[in-house]
Amino acid sequence: MNDLPEPLDVIAVGAHPDDVEIGCGGTLAALVLQGYRVGIVDLTDGEPTPLSPGPHIRLEEARKAAQILGVQFRETLELPNRRLFDSFEARVELAKIFRKYRPKIVIGIADKTPMASPDHWQAMQITDAAIFYSRLTKWDDQFDGLSVHTITRQLWYPLGFKSLTIPEGAGHFVTDISQVLDKKIEAVQAYQTQFPPGKEHVFRMIEGQNRFLGATAGFEAGELLVSSTAIGVRDMMKVLL
Repeated sequence: MNDLPEPLDVIAVGAHPDDVEIGCGGTLAALVLQGYRVGIVDLTDGEPTPLSPGPHIRLEEARKAAQILGVQFRETLELPNRRLFDSFEARVELAKIFRKYRPKIVIGIADKTPMASPDHWQAMQITDAAIFYSRLTKWDDQFDGLSVHTITRQLWYPLGFKSLTIPEGAGHFVTDISQVLDKKIEAVQAYQTQFPPGKEHVFRMIEGQNRFLGATAGFEAGELLVSSTAIGVRDMMKVLL
């Protein structure tokens, strides 16, 4: 298919605008500073939501947050908030994005978030399936003629603040977001409808979690990512020292 946009290196997927910022916004901002092309896909617009006047406000918040992080691309799919379910149609819509923007790495939500939106768990399953659908041949009629694309690596980001458990996966690692922690917090703060005055504790919780995770790896701040496969090391000394 002709006239495809420039490929992205990384796409991060969330159920709602603000999921990606909270879970791996620092990692995305750091990747942008390193010269990589990064995108965000929100499966829903997050509406309705208690304090938002409507989708136009939430989408403007998402645009501002993406601008703060510096990501080159953001798209919101038209799947239903609060009624998000893993379905064939949802898988195909996300796989079309992967085929169009051809990322090397996709990062999705890592696990269930008890006491929070069940959309997060559904988003994980949709993302997992869409990565698979993106590379399937002999199915062009389902993907608007977009060519197949094989994603090289799949990662997950934990979204639960209060869980002490580490999501299952073949490998875990911490990314260094020391230089961009303030930028990450600012991006989350862009969602004023979600975090109005009185919810400042959320920003402290995010910062505290990221500083703790960073400390475990010798950084000022970090984010935990989970790999779907084992992470191989060629130069052990370079990686560890």
